[in-house]
Amino acid sequence: MIRRSMLSGLLLVSAVLLNACSTGSYFWQATTGHLRVLGAAENIDEVLLRPDLSGKLRTQLQYVQEIREFSVAQLGLPDNRSYRTYADLNRAYAVWNVVASQPDSLTLETWCFPLIGCISYKGFYSESRAVALADDLRKQGLDVAVLGVPAYSTLGFTPDPVLNTFVNYPAGELARLVFHELAHQVVYIADDTMFNESFATAVEELGVIAWLAQPGREVLKAQYEIFDSRRNAFRLMLARARDDLEQIYENSNRLDTPQVLRLKEQRFKQLLVDYDALKESWGGWAGYDRFMAEDLNNAKLGVSGLYTQYVPAFKALHNLCDQSFQRFYTATEMLGEFSREQRETLLTELEHREPLSFGFKCL
Repeated sequence: MIRRSMLSGLLLVSAVLLNACSTGSYFWQATTGHLRVLGAAENIDEVLLRPDLSGKLRTQLQYVQEIREFSVAQLGLPDNRSYRTYADLNRAYAVWNVVASQPDSLTLETWCFPLIGCISYKGFYSESRAVALADDLRKQGLDVAVLGVPAYSTLGFTPDPVLNTFVNYPAGELARLVFHELAHQVVYIADDTMFNESFATAVEELGVIAWLAQPGREVLKAQYEIFDSRRNAFRLMLARARDDLEQIYENSNRLDTPQVLRLKEQRFKQLLVDYDALKESWGGWAGYDRFMAEDLNNAKLGVSGLYTQYVPAFKALHNLCDQSFQRFYTATEMLGEFSREQRETLLTELEHREPLSFGFKCL
C-alpha cells in the first residue's frame, strides 16, 4: 500500500476524522463518534448467518463481498479489514460536512492542522453541530453548505465498515463507493483535496466498469449506465455554471460588488432553469432535487468540482501505464512528490495528451 506519509497516517483517526480542528470539544466529538461507528461493526460473514436478516440486506452484503474480493484481485486495492464488517448507525448519514466560500469566489475555505495539512471541509457526527457551525459561518458573510456524507475513509488506519447509510445503493453505485474509499488508502497527498478526490474518483469509475463487465452482470450494468448518464449530464451542467461564475468573479475588479452579486444571482437562477430542463429529459426523475434545493451557492458548487477536476488526467495516466493499476498507483504517488504547481502542470499535460514536463513518466 502506497502512502504519502506514515507519520500523517498515525494521526488520521485523531485528525482526518476530526477534519482539522484543534479544540478539545471538536476532538472529543470526532474521536467518540468514530469509535461508536467501529463499535457497531460486525463481521459480514456473521451478519449473513442471521436467520432474521432481510433478503434485501443479505443480497447487498453479498454484493459487497464480491466487490471487495474484486477490488483486491483485479484493482490491486488493499487487502485488509475495511468493508468486511457492517454497522447500522440508525441515521441517514455517517457524518455531516460543512463547506464554505467567499460570496464572490468558488474557492473553498480550509481548516488546517499540523502534519495532515489543510482540507476544504469540516465534519461532524452530529447534524445539529454541523448546522450550528454553518450558521456561524453565514454570520461572517460566507456562502455555506451542509452536506450529508454516507461514507468516509480513515486511509486504512482503522477498518472502515460498510454502513447502513450506503449499503442499499444499487450494486454499481455500491461498487463505486467501495472502490473510491479504498483508493484513498492507496494514495493520499496532504493539502490537496482536489488531487485526492479526483484520483479516487478515477479509480472508482475505472473499477466499476471492470466489475460490471463480468459475465452475469448485464442487468446491473444496464441499470448503472442509466444512472451514470444522468450523473454525467448533471455534472456537466454544474461545471458550466462553475465556469460562468469563475468568469464573473475574475472580472470583479471591473465591476462593483452589487453588480457581481446580481450576475451571480442570475446565474444561479439559470442553473435552476437548466436543471428543470434536465429533469424533463429524464422523464421527471428527481434524484438531484435535494442537492438543488438546499444551500445552492458558491460553496456547494465549489465542493462539487473537487471530485472531478482531474479525473480525465488520471484516466490518461492509467492508459499511459498500460492500464496496470499497480503502475498507475505508483505513478500517482510519484506525482504527489512534485509541488502543487508542478502537479497541476503535469495533470493538465496528461489531460491534453501533451509531452510531460519534469522528466515524469510511468515506470
